[in-house]
Amino acid sequence: MAWLYAEYIADEVLRTGDLVPSSTLEFRAGRQTLALTVYLSDLNDELSGIRVVSQLDEWLSLTAYGHPWQEWVRERFVGLAAEERTRGRTNPDLRLAEAAWRWLEHTELLAPDLDTGLVWRPNGPAVDESEQVWTPAWRLGVPLGHLAIHLF
Repeated sequence: MAWLYAEYIADEVLRTGDLVPSSTLEFRAGRQTLALTVYLSDLNDELSGIRVVSQLDEWLSLTAYGHPWQEWVRERFVGLAAEERTRGRTNPDLRLAEAAWRWLEHTELLAPDLDTGLVWRPNGPAVDESEQVWTPAWRLGVPLGHLAIHLF
């Protein structure tokens, strides 16, 4: 149930932000990325009783530009797999989260180059959206999720 609840939270946050149509792969990338952030940041297995508003700051810091989100996800999966072995039972929520991670890692989307496309101007940075690159879905999902959290 924890994974399904994390997906529900992510879906609500992204729909509230209204950044991309919910029928797109970009929306799915944002939802899966944000759901992983929600699920993996729940260290005390309290997700079913979580208060979304109290967690927003943590999710913002985890999805902030420059935060090693991909490494953080991998470290959390290693830790959760070790806990699972110690307990000697399978965690179905963890299986669903791992499937989402595999999709995010192996699916590439054509998107503006957010890393090298930055051009500094007097009014702030601008991204040349005509310069597009194929990028893993999570790379698009992280900033999309971050912005959606801000708008929530």
